[in-house]
Amino acid sequence: MNIATHTGPLIDDELDLLASLVPLADQRIIELGCGAAQLARALLGRYPGSAVTALEVDTRQHAKNLAKPQERLTFLAAGAQAIPAADADFDLALMLKSLHHVPGPLMATALGEAARVLRPGGHLYVSEPVYAGPFNDLIRLFNDEGVVRAAAQAALDAALRGGGFEPVAEQRFDMPVHFRDFDDFEQRLMRPTFADHAIDDARLAAVRSAFERHGTDDGVRFRRPMHVRLLRRRA
Repeated sequence: MNIATHTGPLIDDELDLLASLVPLADQRIIELGCGAAQLARALLGRYPGSAVTALEVDTRQHAKNLAKPQERLTFLAAGAQAIPAADADFDLALMLKSLHHVPGPLMATALGEAARVLRPGGHLYVSEPVYAGPFNDLIRLFNDEGVVRAAAQAALDAALRGGGFEPVAEQRFDMPVHFRDFDDFEQRLMRPTFADHAIDDARLAAVRSAFERHGTDDGVRFRRPMHVRLLRRRA
């Protein structure tokens, strides 16, 4: 089994890490950039007394989310830079691999919005991919996120300097990623509904060649390094 050298503990379910850092029972939670809302759905299955409002800007993914309703899970078509919620309305805000997708000039606005909708003492949990490792080396062949990921960390640093948040914890871990074959990888990573990576035949062939060098009998497995920063809204 070909798994890259890791940078932290291997955590298969990020909900376990989240639960170790913040209370999740009977909480009002907002997720900014929910994607398919997998963690939100699992969270409500484990903590049915909580409620999640999940924002998504990808209209195709938002439609898919609406087609699978779940009790106490509300989907809204909106971005983190303009949250349609009242001040101090939530106990916890989640950004799971989403801050670096916010347009650079709007990252500070998005973090300011997160502070606005959190109650004093509420938490902001930001989980971002680390720009390093074999999996990242493969991704950047068609989608180099080095600049935007650095901008996301800089925006968090600026938000802390601004005084609205205080740091609580940092955690680095590895998330296992498995692909059955290259077709699985291509559909999931190279052709998302929210972006066009301009994949031509030459680039497709180059990525396929790099991907297949990691192949094993049960597909391809990576350890994706992640960096979590937990902030608390100041009074």
